[in-house]
Order: sequence, then C-alpha cells, then structure tokens
Amino acid sequence: MALAEFASHGYQKASTNRIVKAAGIGKGMLFYYFTSKQELYEYLVKYSLEFIRSRYLNKVDADEPDLIERLTQLARLKMEAQAENEEVFRFSGVFLLDGETRLPEQLQEKIELMKRDGYRLMYEGIDKSRFRKDLDPDKVFHLIRWSIDGYQQELLARLTGQKLADIDFAPYWEEFYGYLAILKTSFYQTEEGLG
Repeated sequence: MALAEFASHGYQKASTNRIVKAAGIGKGMLFYYFTSKQELYEYLVKYSLEFIRSRYLNKVDADEPDLIERLTQLARLKMEAQAENEEVFRFSGVFLLDGETRLPEQLQEKIELMKRDGYRLMYEGIDKSRFRKDLDPDKVFHLIRWSIDGYQQELLARLTGQKLADIDFAPYWEEFYGYLAILKTSFYQTEEGLG
C-alpha cells in the first residue's frame, strides 16, 4: 500500500492517511513501526533497492558479450521481477528521479551504486565488433537499446491493468524475438563478415 502511495504521489504529496486506509489498519499501528513518514519512505527505498538487486541485477550474466543477448536477458529478468512486485519498480522511478526528498548519505550511496551497476550491466563488455563495419558502433548500440526499451515500454502499456503474475508471456516473447531477429539482420555482420 505504501509503495503504491509513494509511487503515485511522490514523497511530498503521499498521505499516511491513505496508506492506513488502504491497508485497513489504524494510524497508530503504522507509527508503531515507523516513527515518521520519512522513516517509512527510507525503509521502502532500502527494501526496493534490495529487491531490485536480488531479483533482477544479481541474476544478469555480465559476461555475455552480445548486445542483443545481454539486453534480452535484462528485459526478461526485469519483466519477471516486475511480475513479482510491480510497485517496487514504479516506486523506484520516484526515488531514482526525486531530488526533493532528503535521504541519508548511506542510502544515497546505495542508490548511486545501483545506478552504476545497472549502467555497467548494460554497457560494459559488449563486443561491438559484431556490428556491421559500415555503421557507427555507438549509434548501433543506442538504436538497439532504444528499440528494446521502446518495446518493453509498449508491452507494459498494453498490459497495464492486468496482474502481471497471471499473464502468459510466451506470445509476447515470441513477438519480441521476431523484432530481435530484424535488429540482428539490420545491424550485425553476416557470418561471412565475422570470419
């Protein structure tokens, strides 16, 4: 309930009254566990960082040198984690972009570390020599990444309102792999070019 409240309204406009009403508990119960709205928010940030790291980032094979394979892996793992707890990812968008809430330095450092790890998992160790020689490898990299990100956002928009844990993703992955095949045909060297 609290994740959804902060995800929808941000820190400043989030209401502990709405949180306790949605949870069906008294306000005293909430403040028995958390002394303030700030403490609750910080707890949720910690929980979200741990969830994203354990259910998503730690599962990525960072040794995969193929960009499309790496990004496919990231997309699949993120969708699986979102199916488990969509609100964590909605809330993480708030605290990752929110400059209005003062978080303790230790928590800010954990957020920065997660950002760096996410960047590393996406960018480091990619073998750009697989891309066609007549194309700028950095532009190819970004076009492929934008294509995969765009598909993921479109898919999430199509699935909005449905419970992600109940959805059969097989047809969506089949569609996704069709797009990936087009990206490889468009931007990768042929087998002869690699030899």
